[in-house]
Amino acid sequence: MPVWDDLVGQEKVSEQLAAAARDADALVTAITSNTPPPEANKMTHAWLFTGPPGSGRSTAARAFAAALQCVSPDRALGGIPGCGFCDGCHTSLVGTHADVQIVRTDMLSIGVKETRDLVRRAQLSPATGRWQVIVLEDADRLTEGAGNVLLKAVEEPAPRTVWLLCAPSIEDVLPTIRSRCRLLTLRTPPVDAVADILVRRDGIEPGVAAVAARATQGHIGRARRLATDPRARERRAAVLKLPLRIDDIGGCLKAAQELIDTASEDAKQLAEEVDVKETEDMKAALGGAQGGRMPRGTAGVMKELEDNQKRRRTRTQRDALDLALIDLTGFYRDVLALQFGSRIALANTESEDILERLARGGPPEATLRRIDAIAACREALDRNVAPLLAVEAMTMALRAG
Repeated sequence: MPVWDDLVGQEKVSEQLAAAARDADALVTAITSNTPPPEANKMTHAWLFTGPPGSGRSTAARAFAAALQCVSPDRALGGIPGCGFCDGCHTSLVGTHADVQIVRTDMLSIGVKETRDLVRRAQLSPATGRWQVIVLEDADRLTEGAGNVLLKAVEEPAPRTVWLLCAPSIEDVLPTIRSRCRLLTLRTPPVDAVADILVRRDGIEPGVAAVAARATQGHIGRARRLATDPRARERRAAVLKLPLRIDDIGGCLKAAQELIDTASEDAKQLAEEVDVKETEDMKAALGGAQGGRMPRGTAGVMKELEDNQKRRRTRTQRDALDLALIDLTGFYRDVLALQFGSRIALANTESEDILERLARGGPPEATLRRIDAIAACREALDRNVAPLLAVEAMTMALRAG
């Protein structure tokens, strides 16, 4: 199965990347055989993948990285690099290729130190593959200092190094960096295409896949989680009941606290799965005895690990809370669609009776103000406003309409 099949609903992007991978293969072949490189070449050293959440930015970058490392013999017969079966493709996709560095962060930002490490790696020649590929999945989380460090590497790239940066939009990347990258914009995949891939690749029942794809409005990762995790479905159902529980001030405050508590519990559960093993592995690496005292001089390392775990929990809590707000936005979007008599498909068909009740209970203007209140809450959280205060302000605005 070619690596491009992983790009759901991105036919135009797939064609562009396939053409670039073919030219990149011809370019490396010319370099290694000391022959003149091809004149027309769609390959470049830096790419920027943008698109809304769930569009598959990281998937596209990984597929391109695999195609650049493809060693299938079919290439010599005119086949497009990216077969999906050879060692180069397989190891690139699973993240074990020696010349493909995939960078993602569980923290709130990517700092200067981490970026300098990437830049040093980018100066190396490929060890076993055809290219040295750096996939930066969270380029929007680079600090200003880290962005300036990266800029130097993008301006003066090594001969066979490729940077693949992913961000929600071009505005999330420094203008000096994005001006040196080739831009690829992905769209939100069609709901039917997302449901189809859930059935084909994850073995999910068609009915469940359709509901999950429709509920998440084409977000592949969220749709997969919603279809396979009962807890995710329970949490989403609880969020969608919030509009019925804010009839008075007490209800608003209680609903806000429960929303925060749910996000905190999500972060705690995810942390427990990772932190304990991470801590034990670090203790073993530092020579600590099982259940005993740590050697001298290791307190600073353990403190740094604890700080990183705390920052990761903070981001996980924010992500869980933001996901709940996205679901709530989709809910009021359905209310607005009913109020205007729109023919667009509802995302929350399982709550249609509640949607119709709210649609009859007020004018479209009030629904728009509620959607704006949710957006304002998300912006406040991005500015590090205390989560409880931001959510309480939102629930009060939802009540007022």
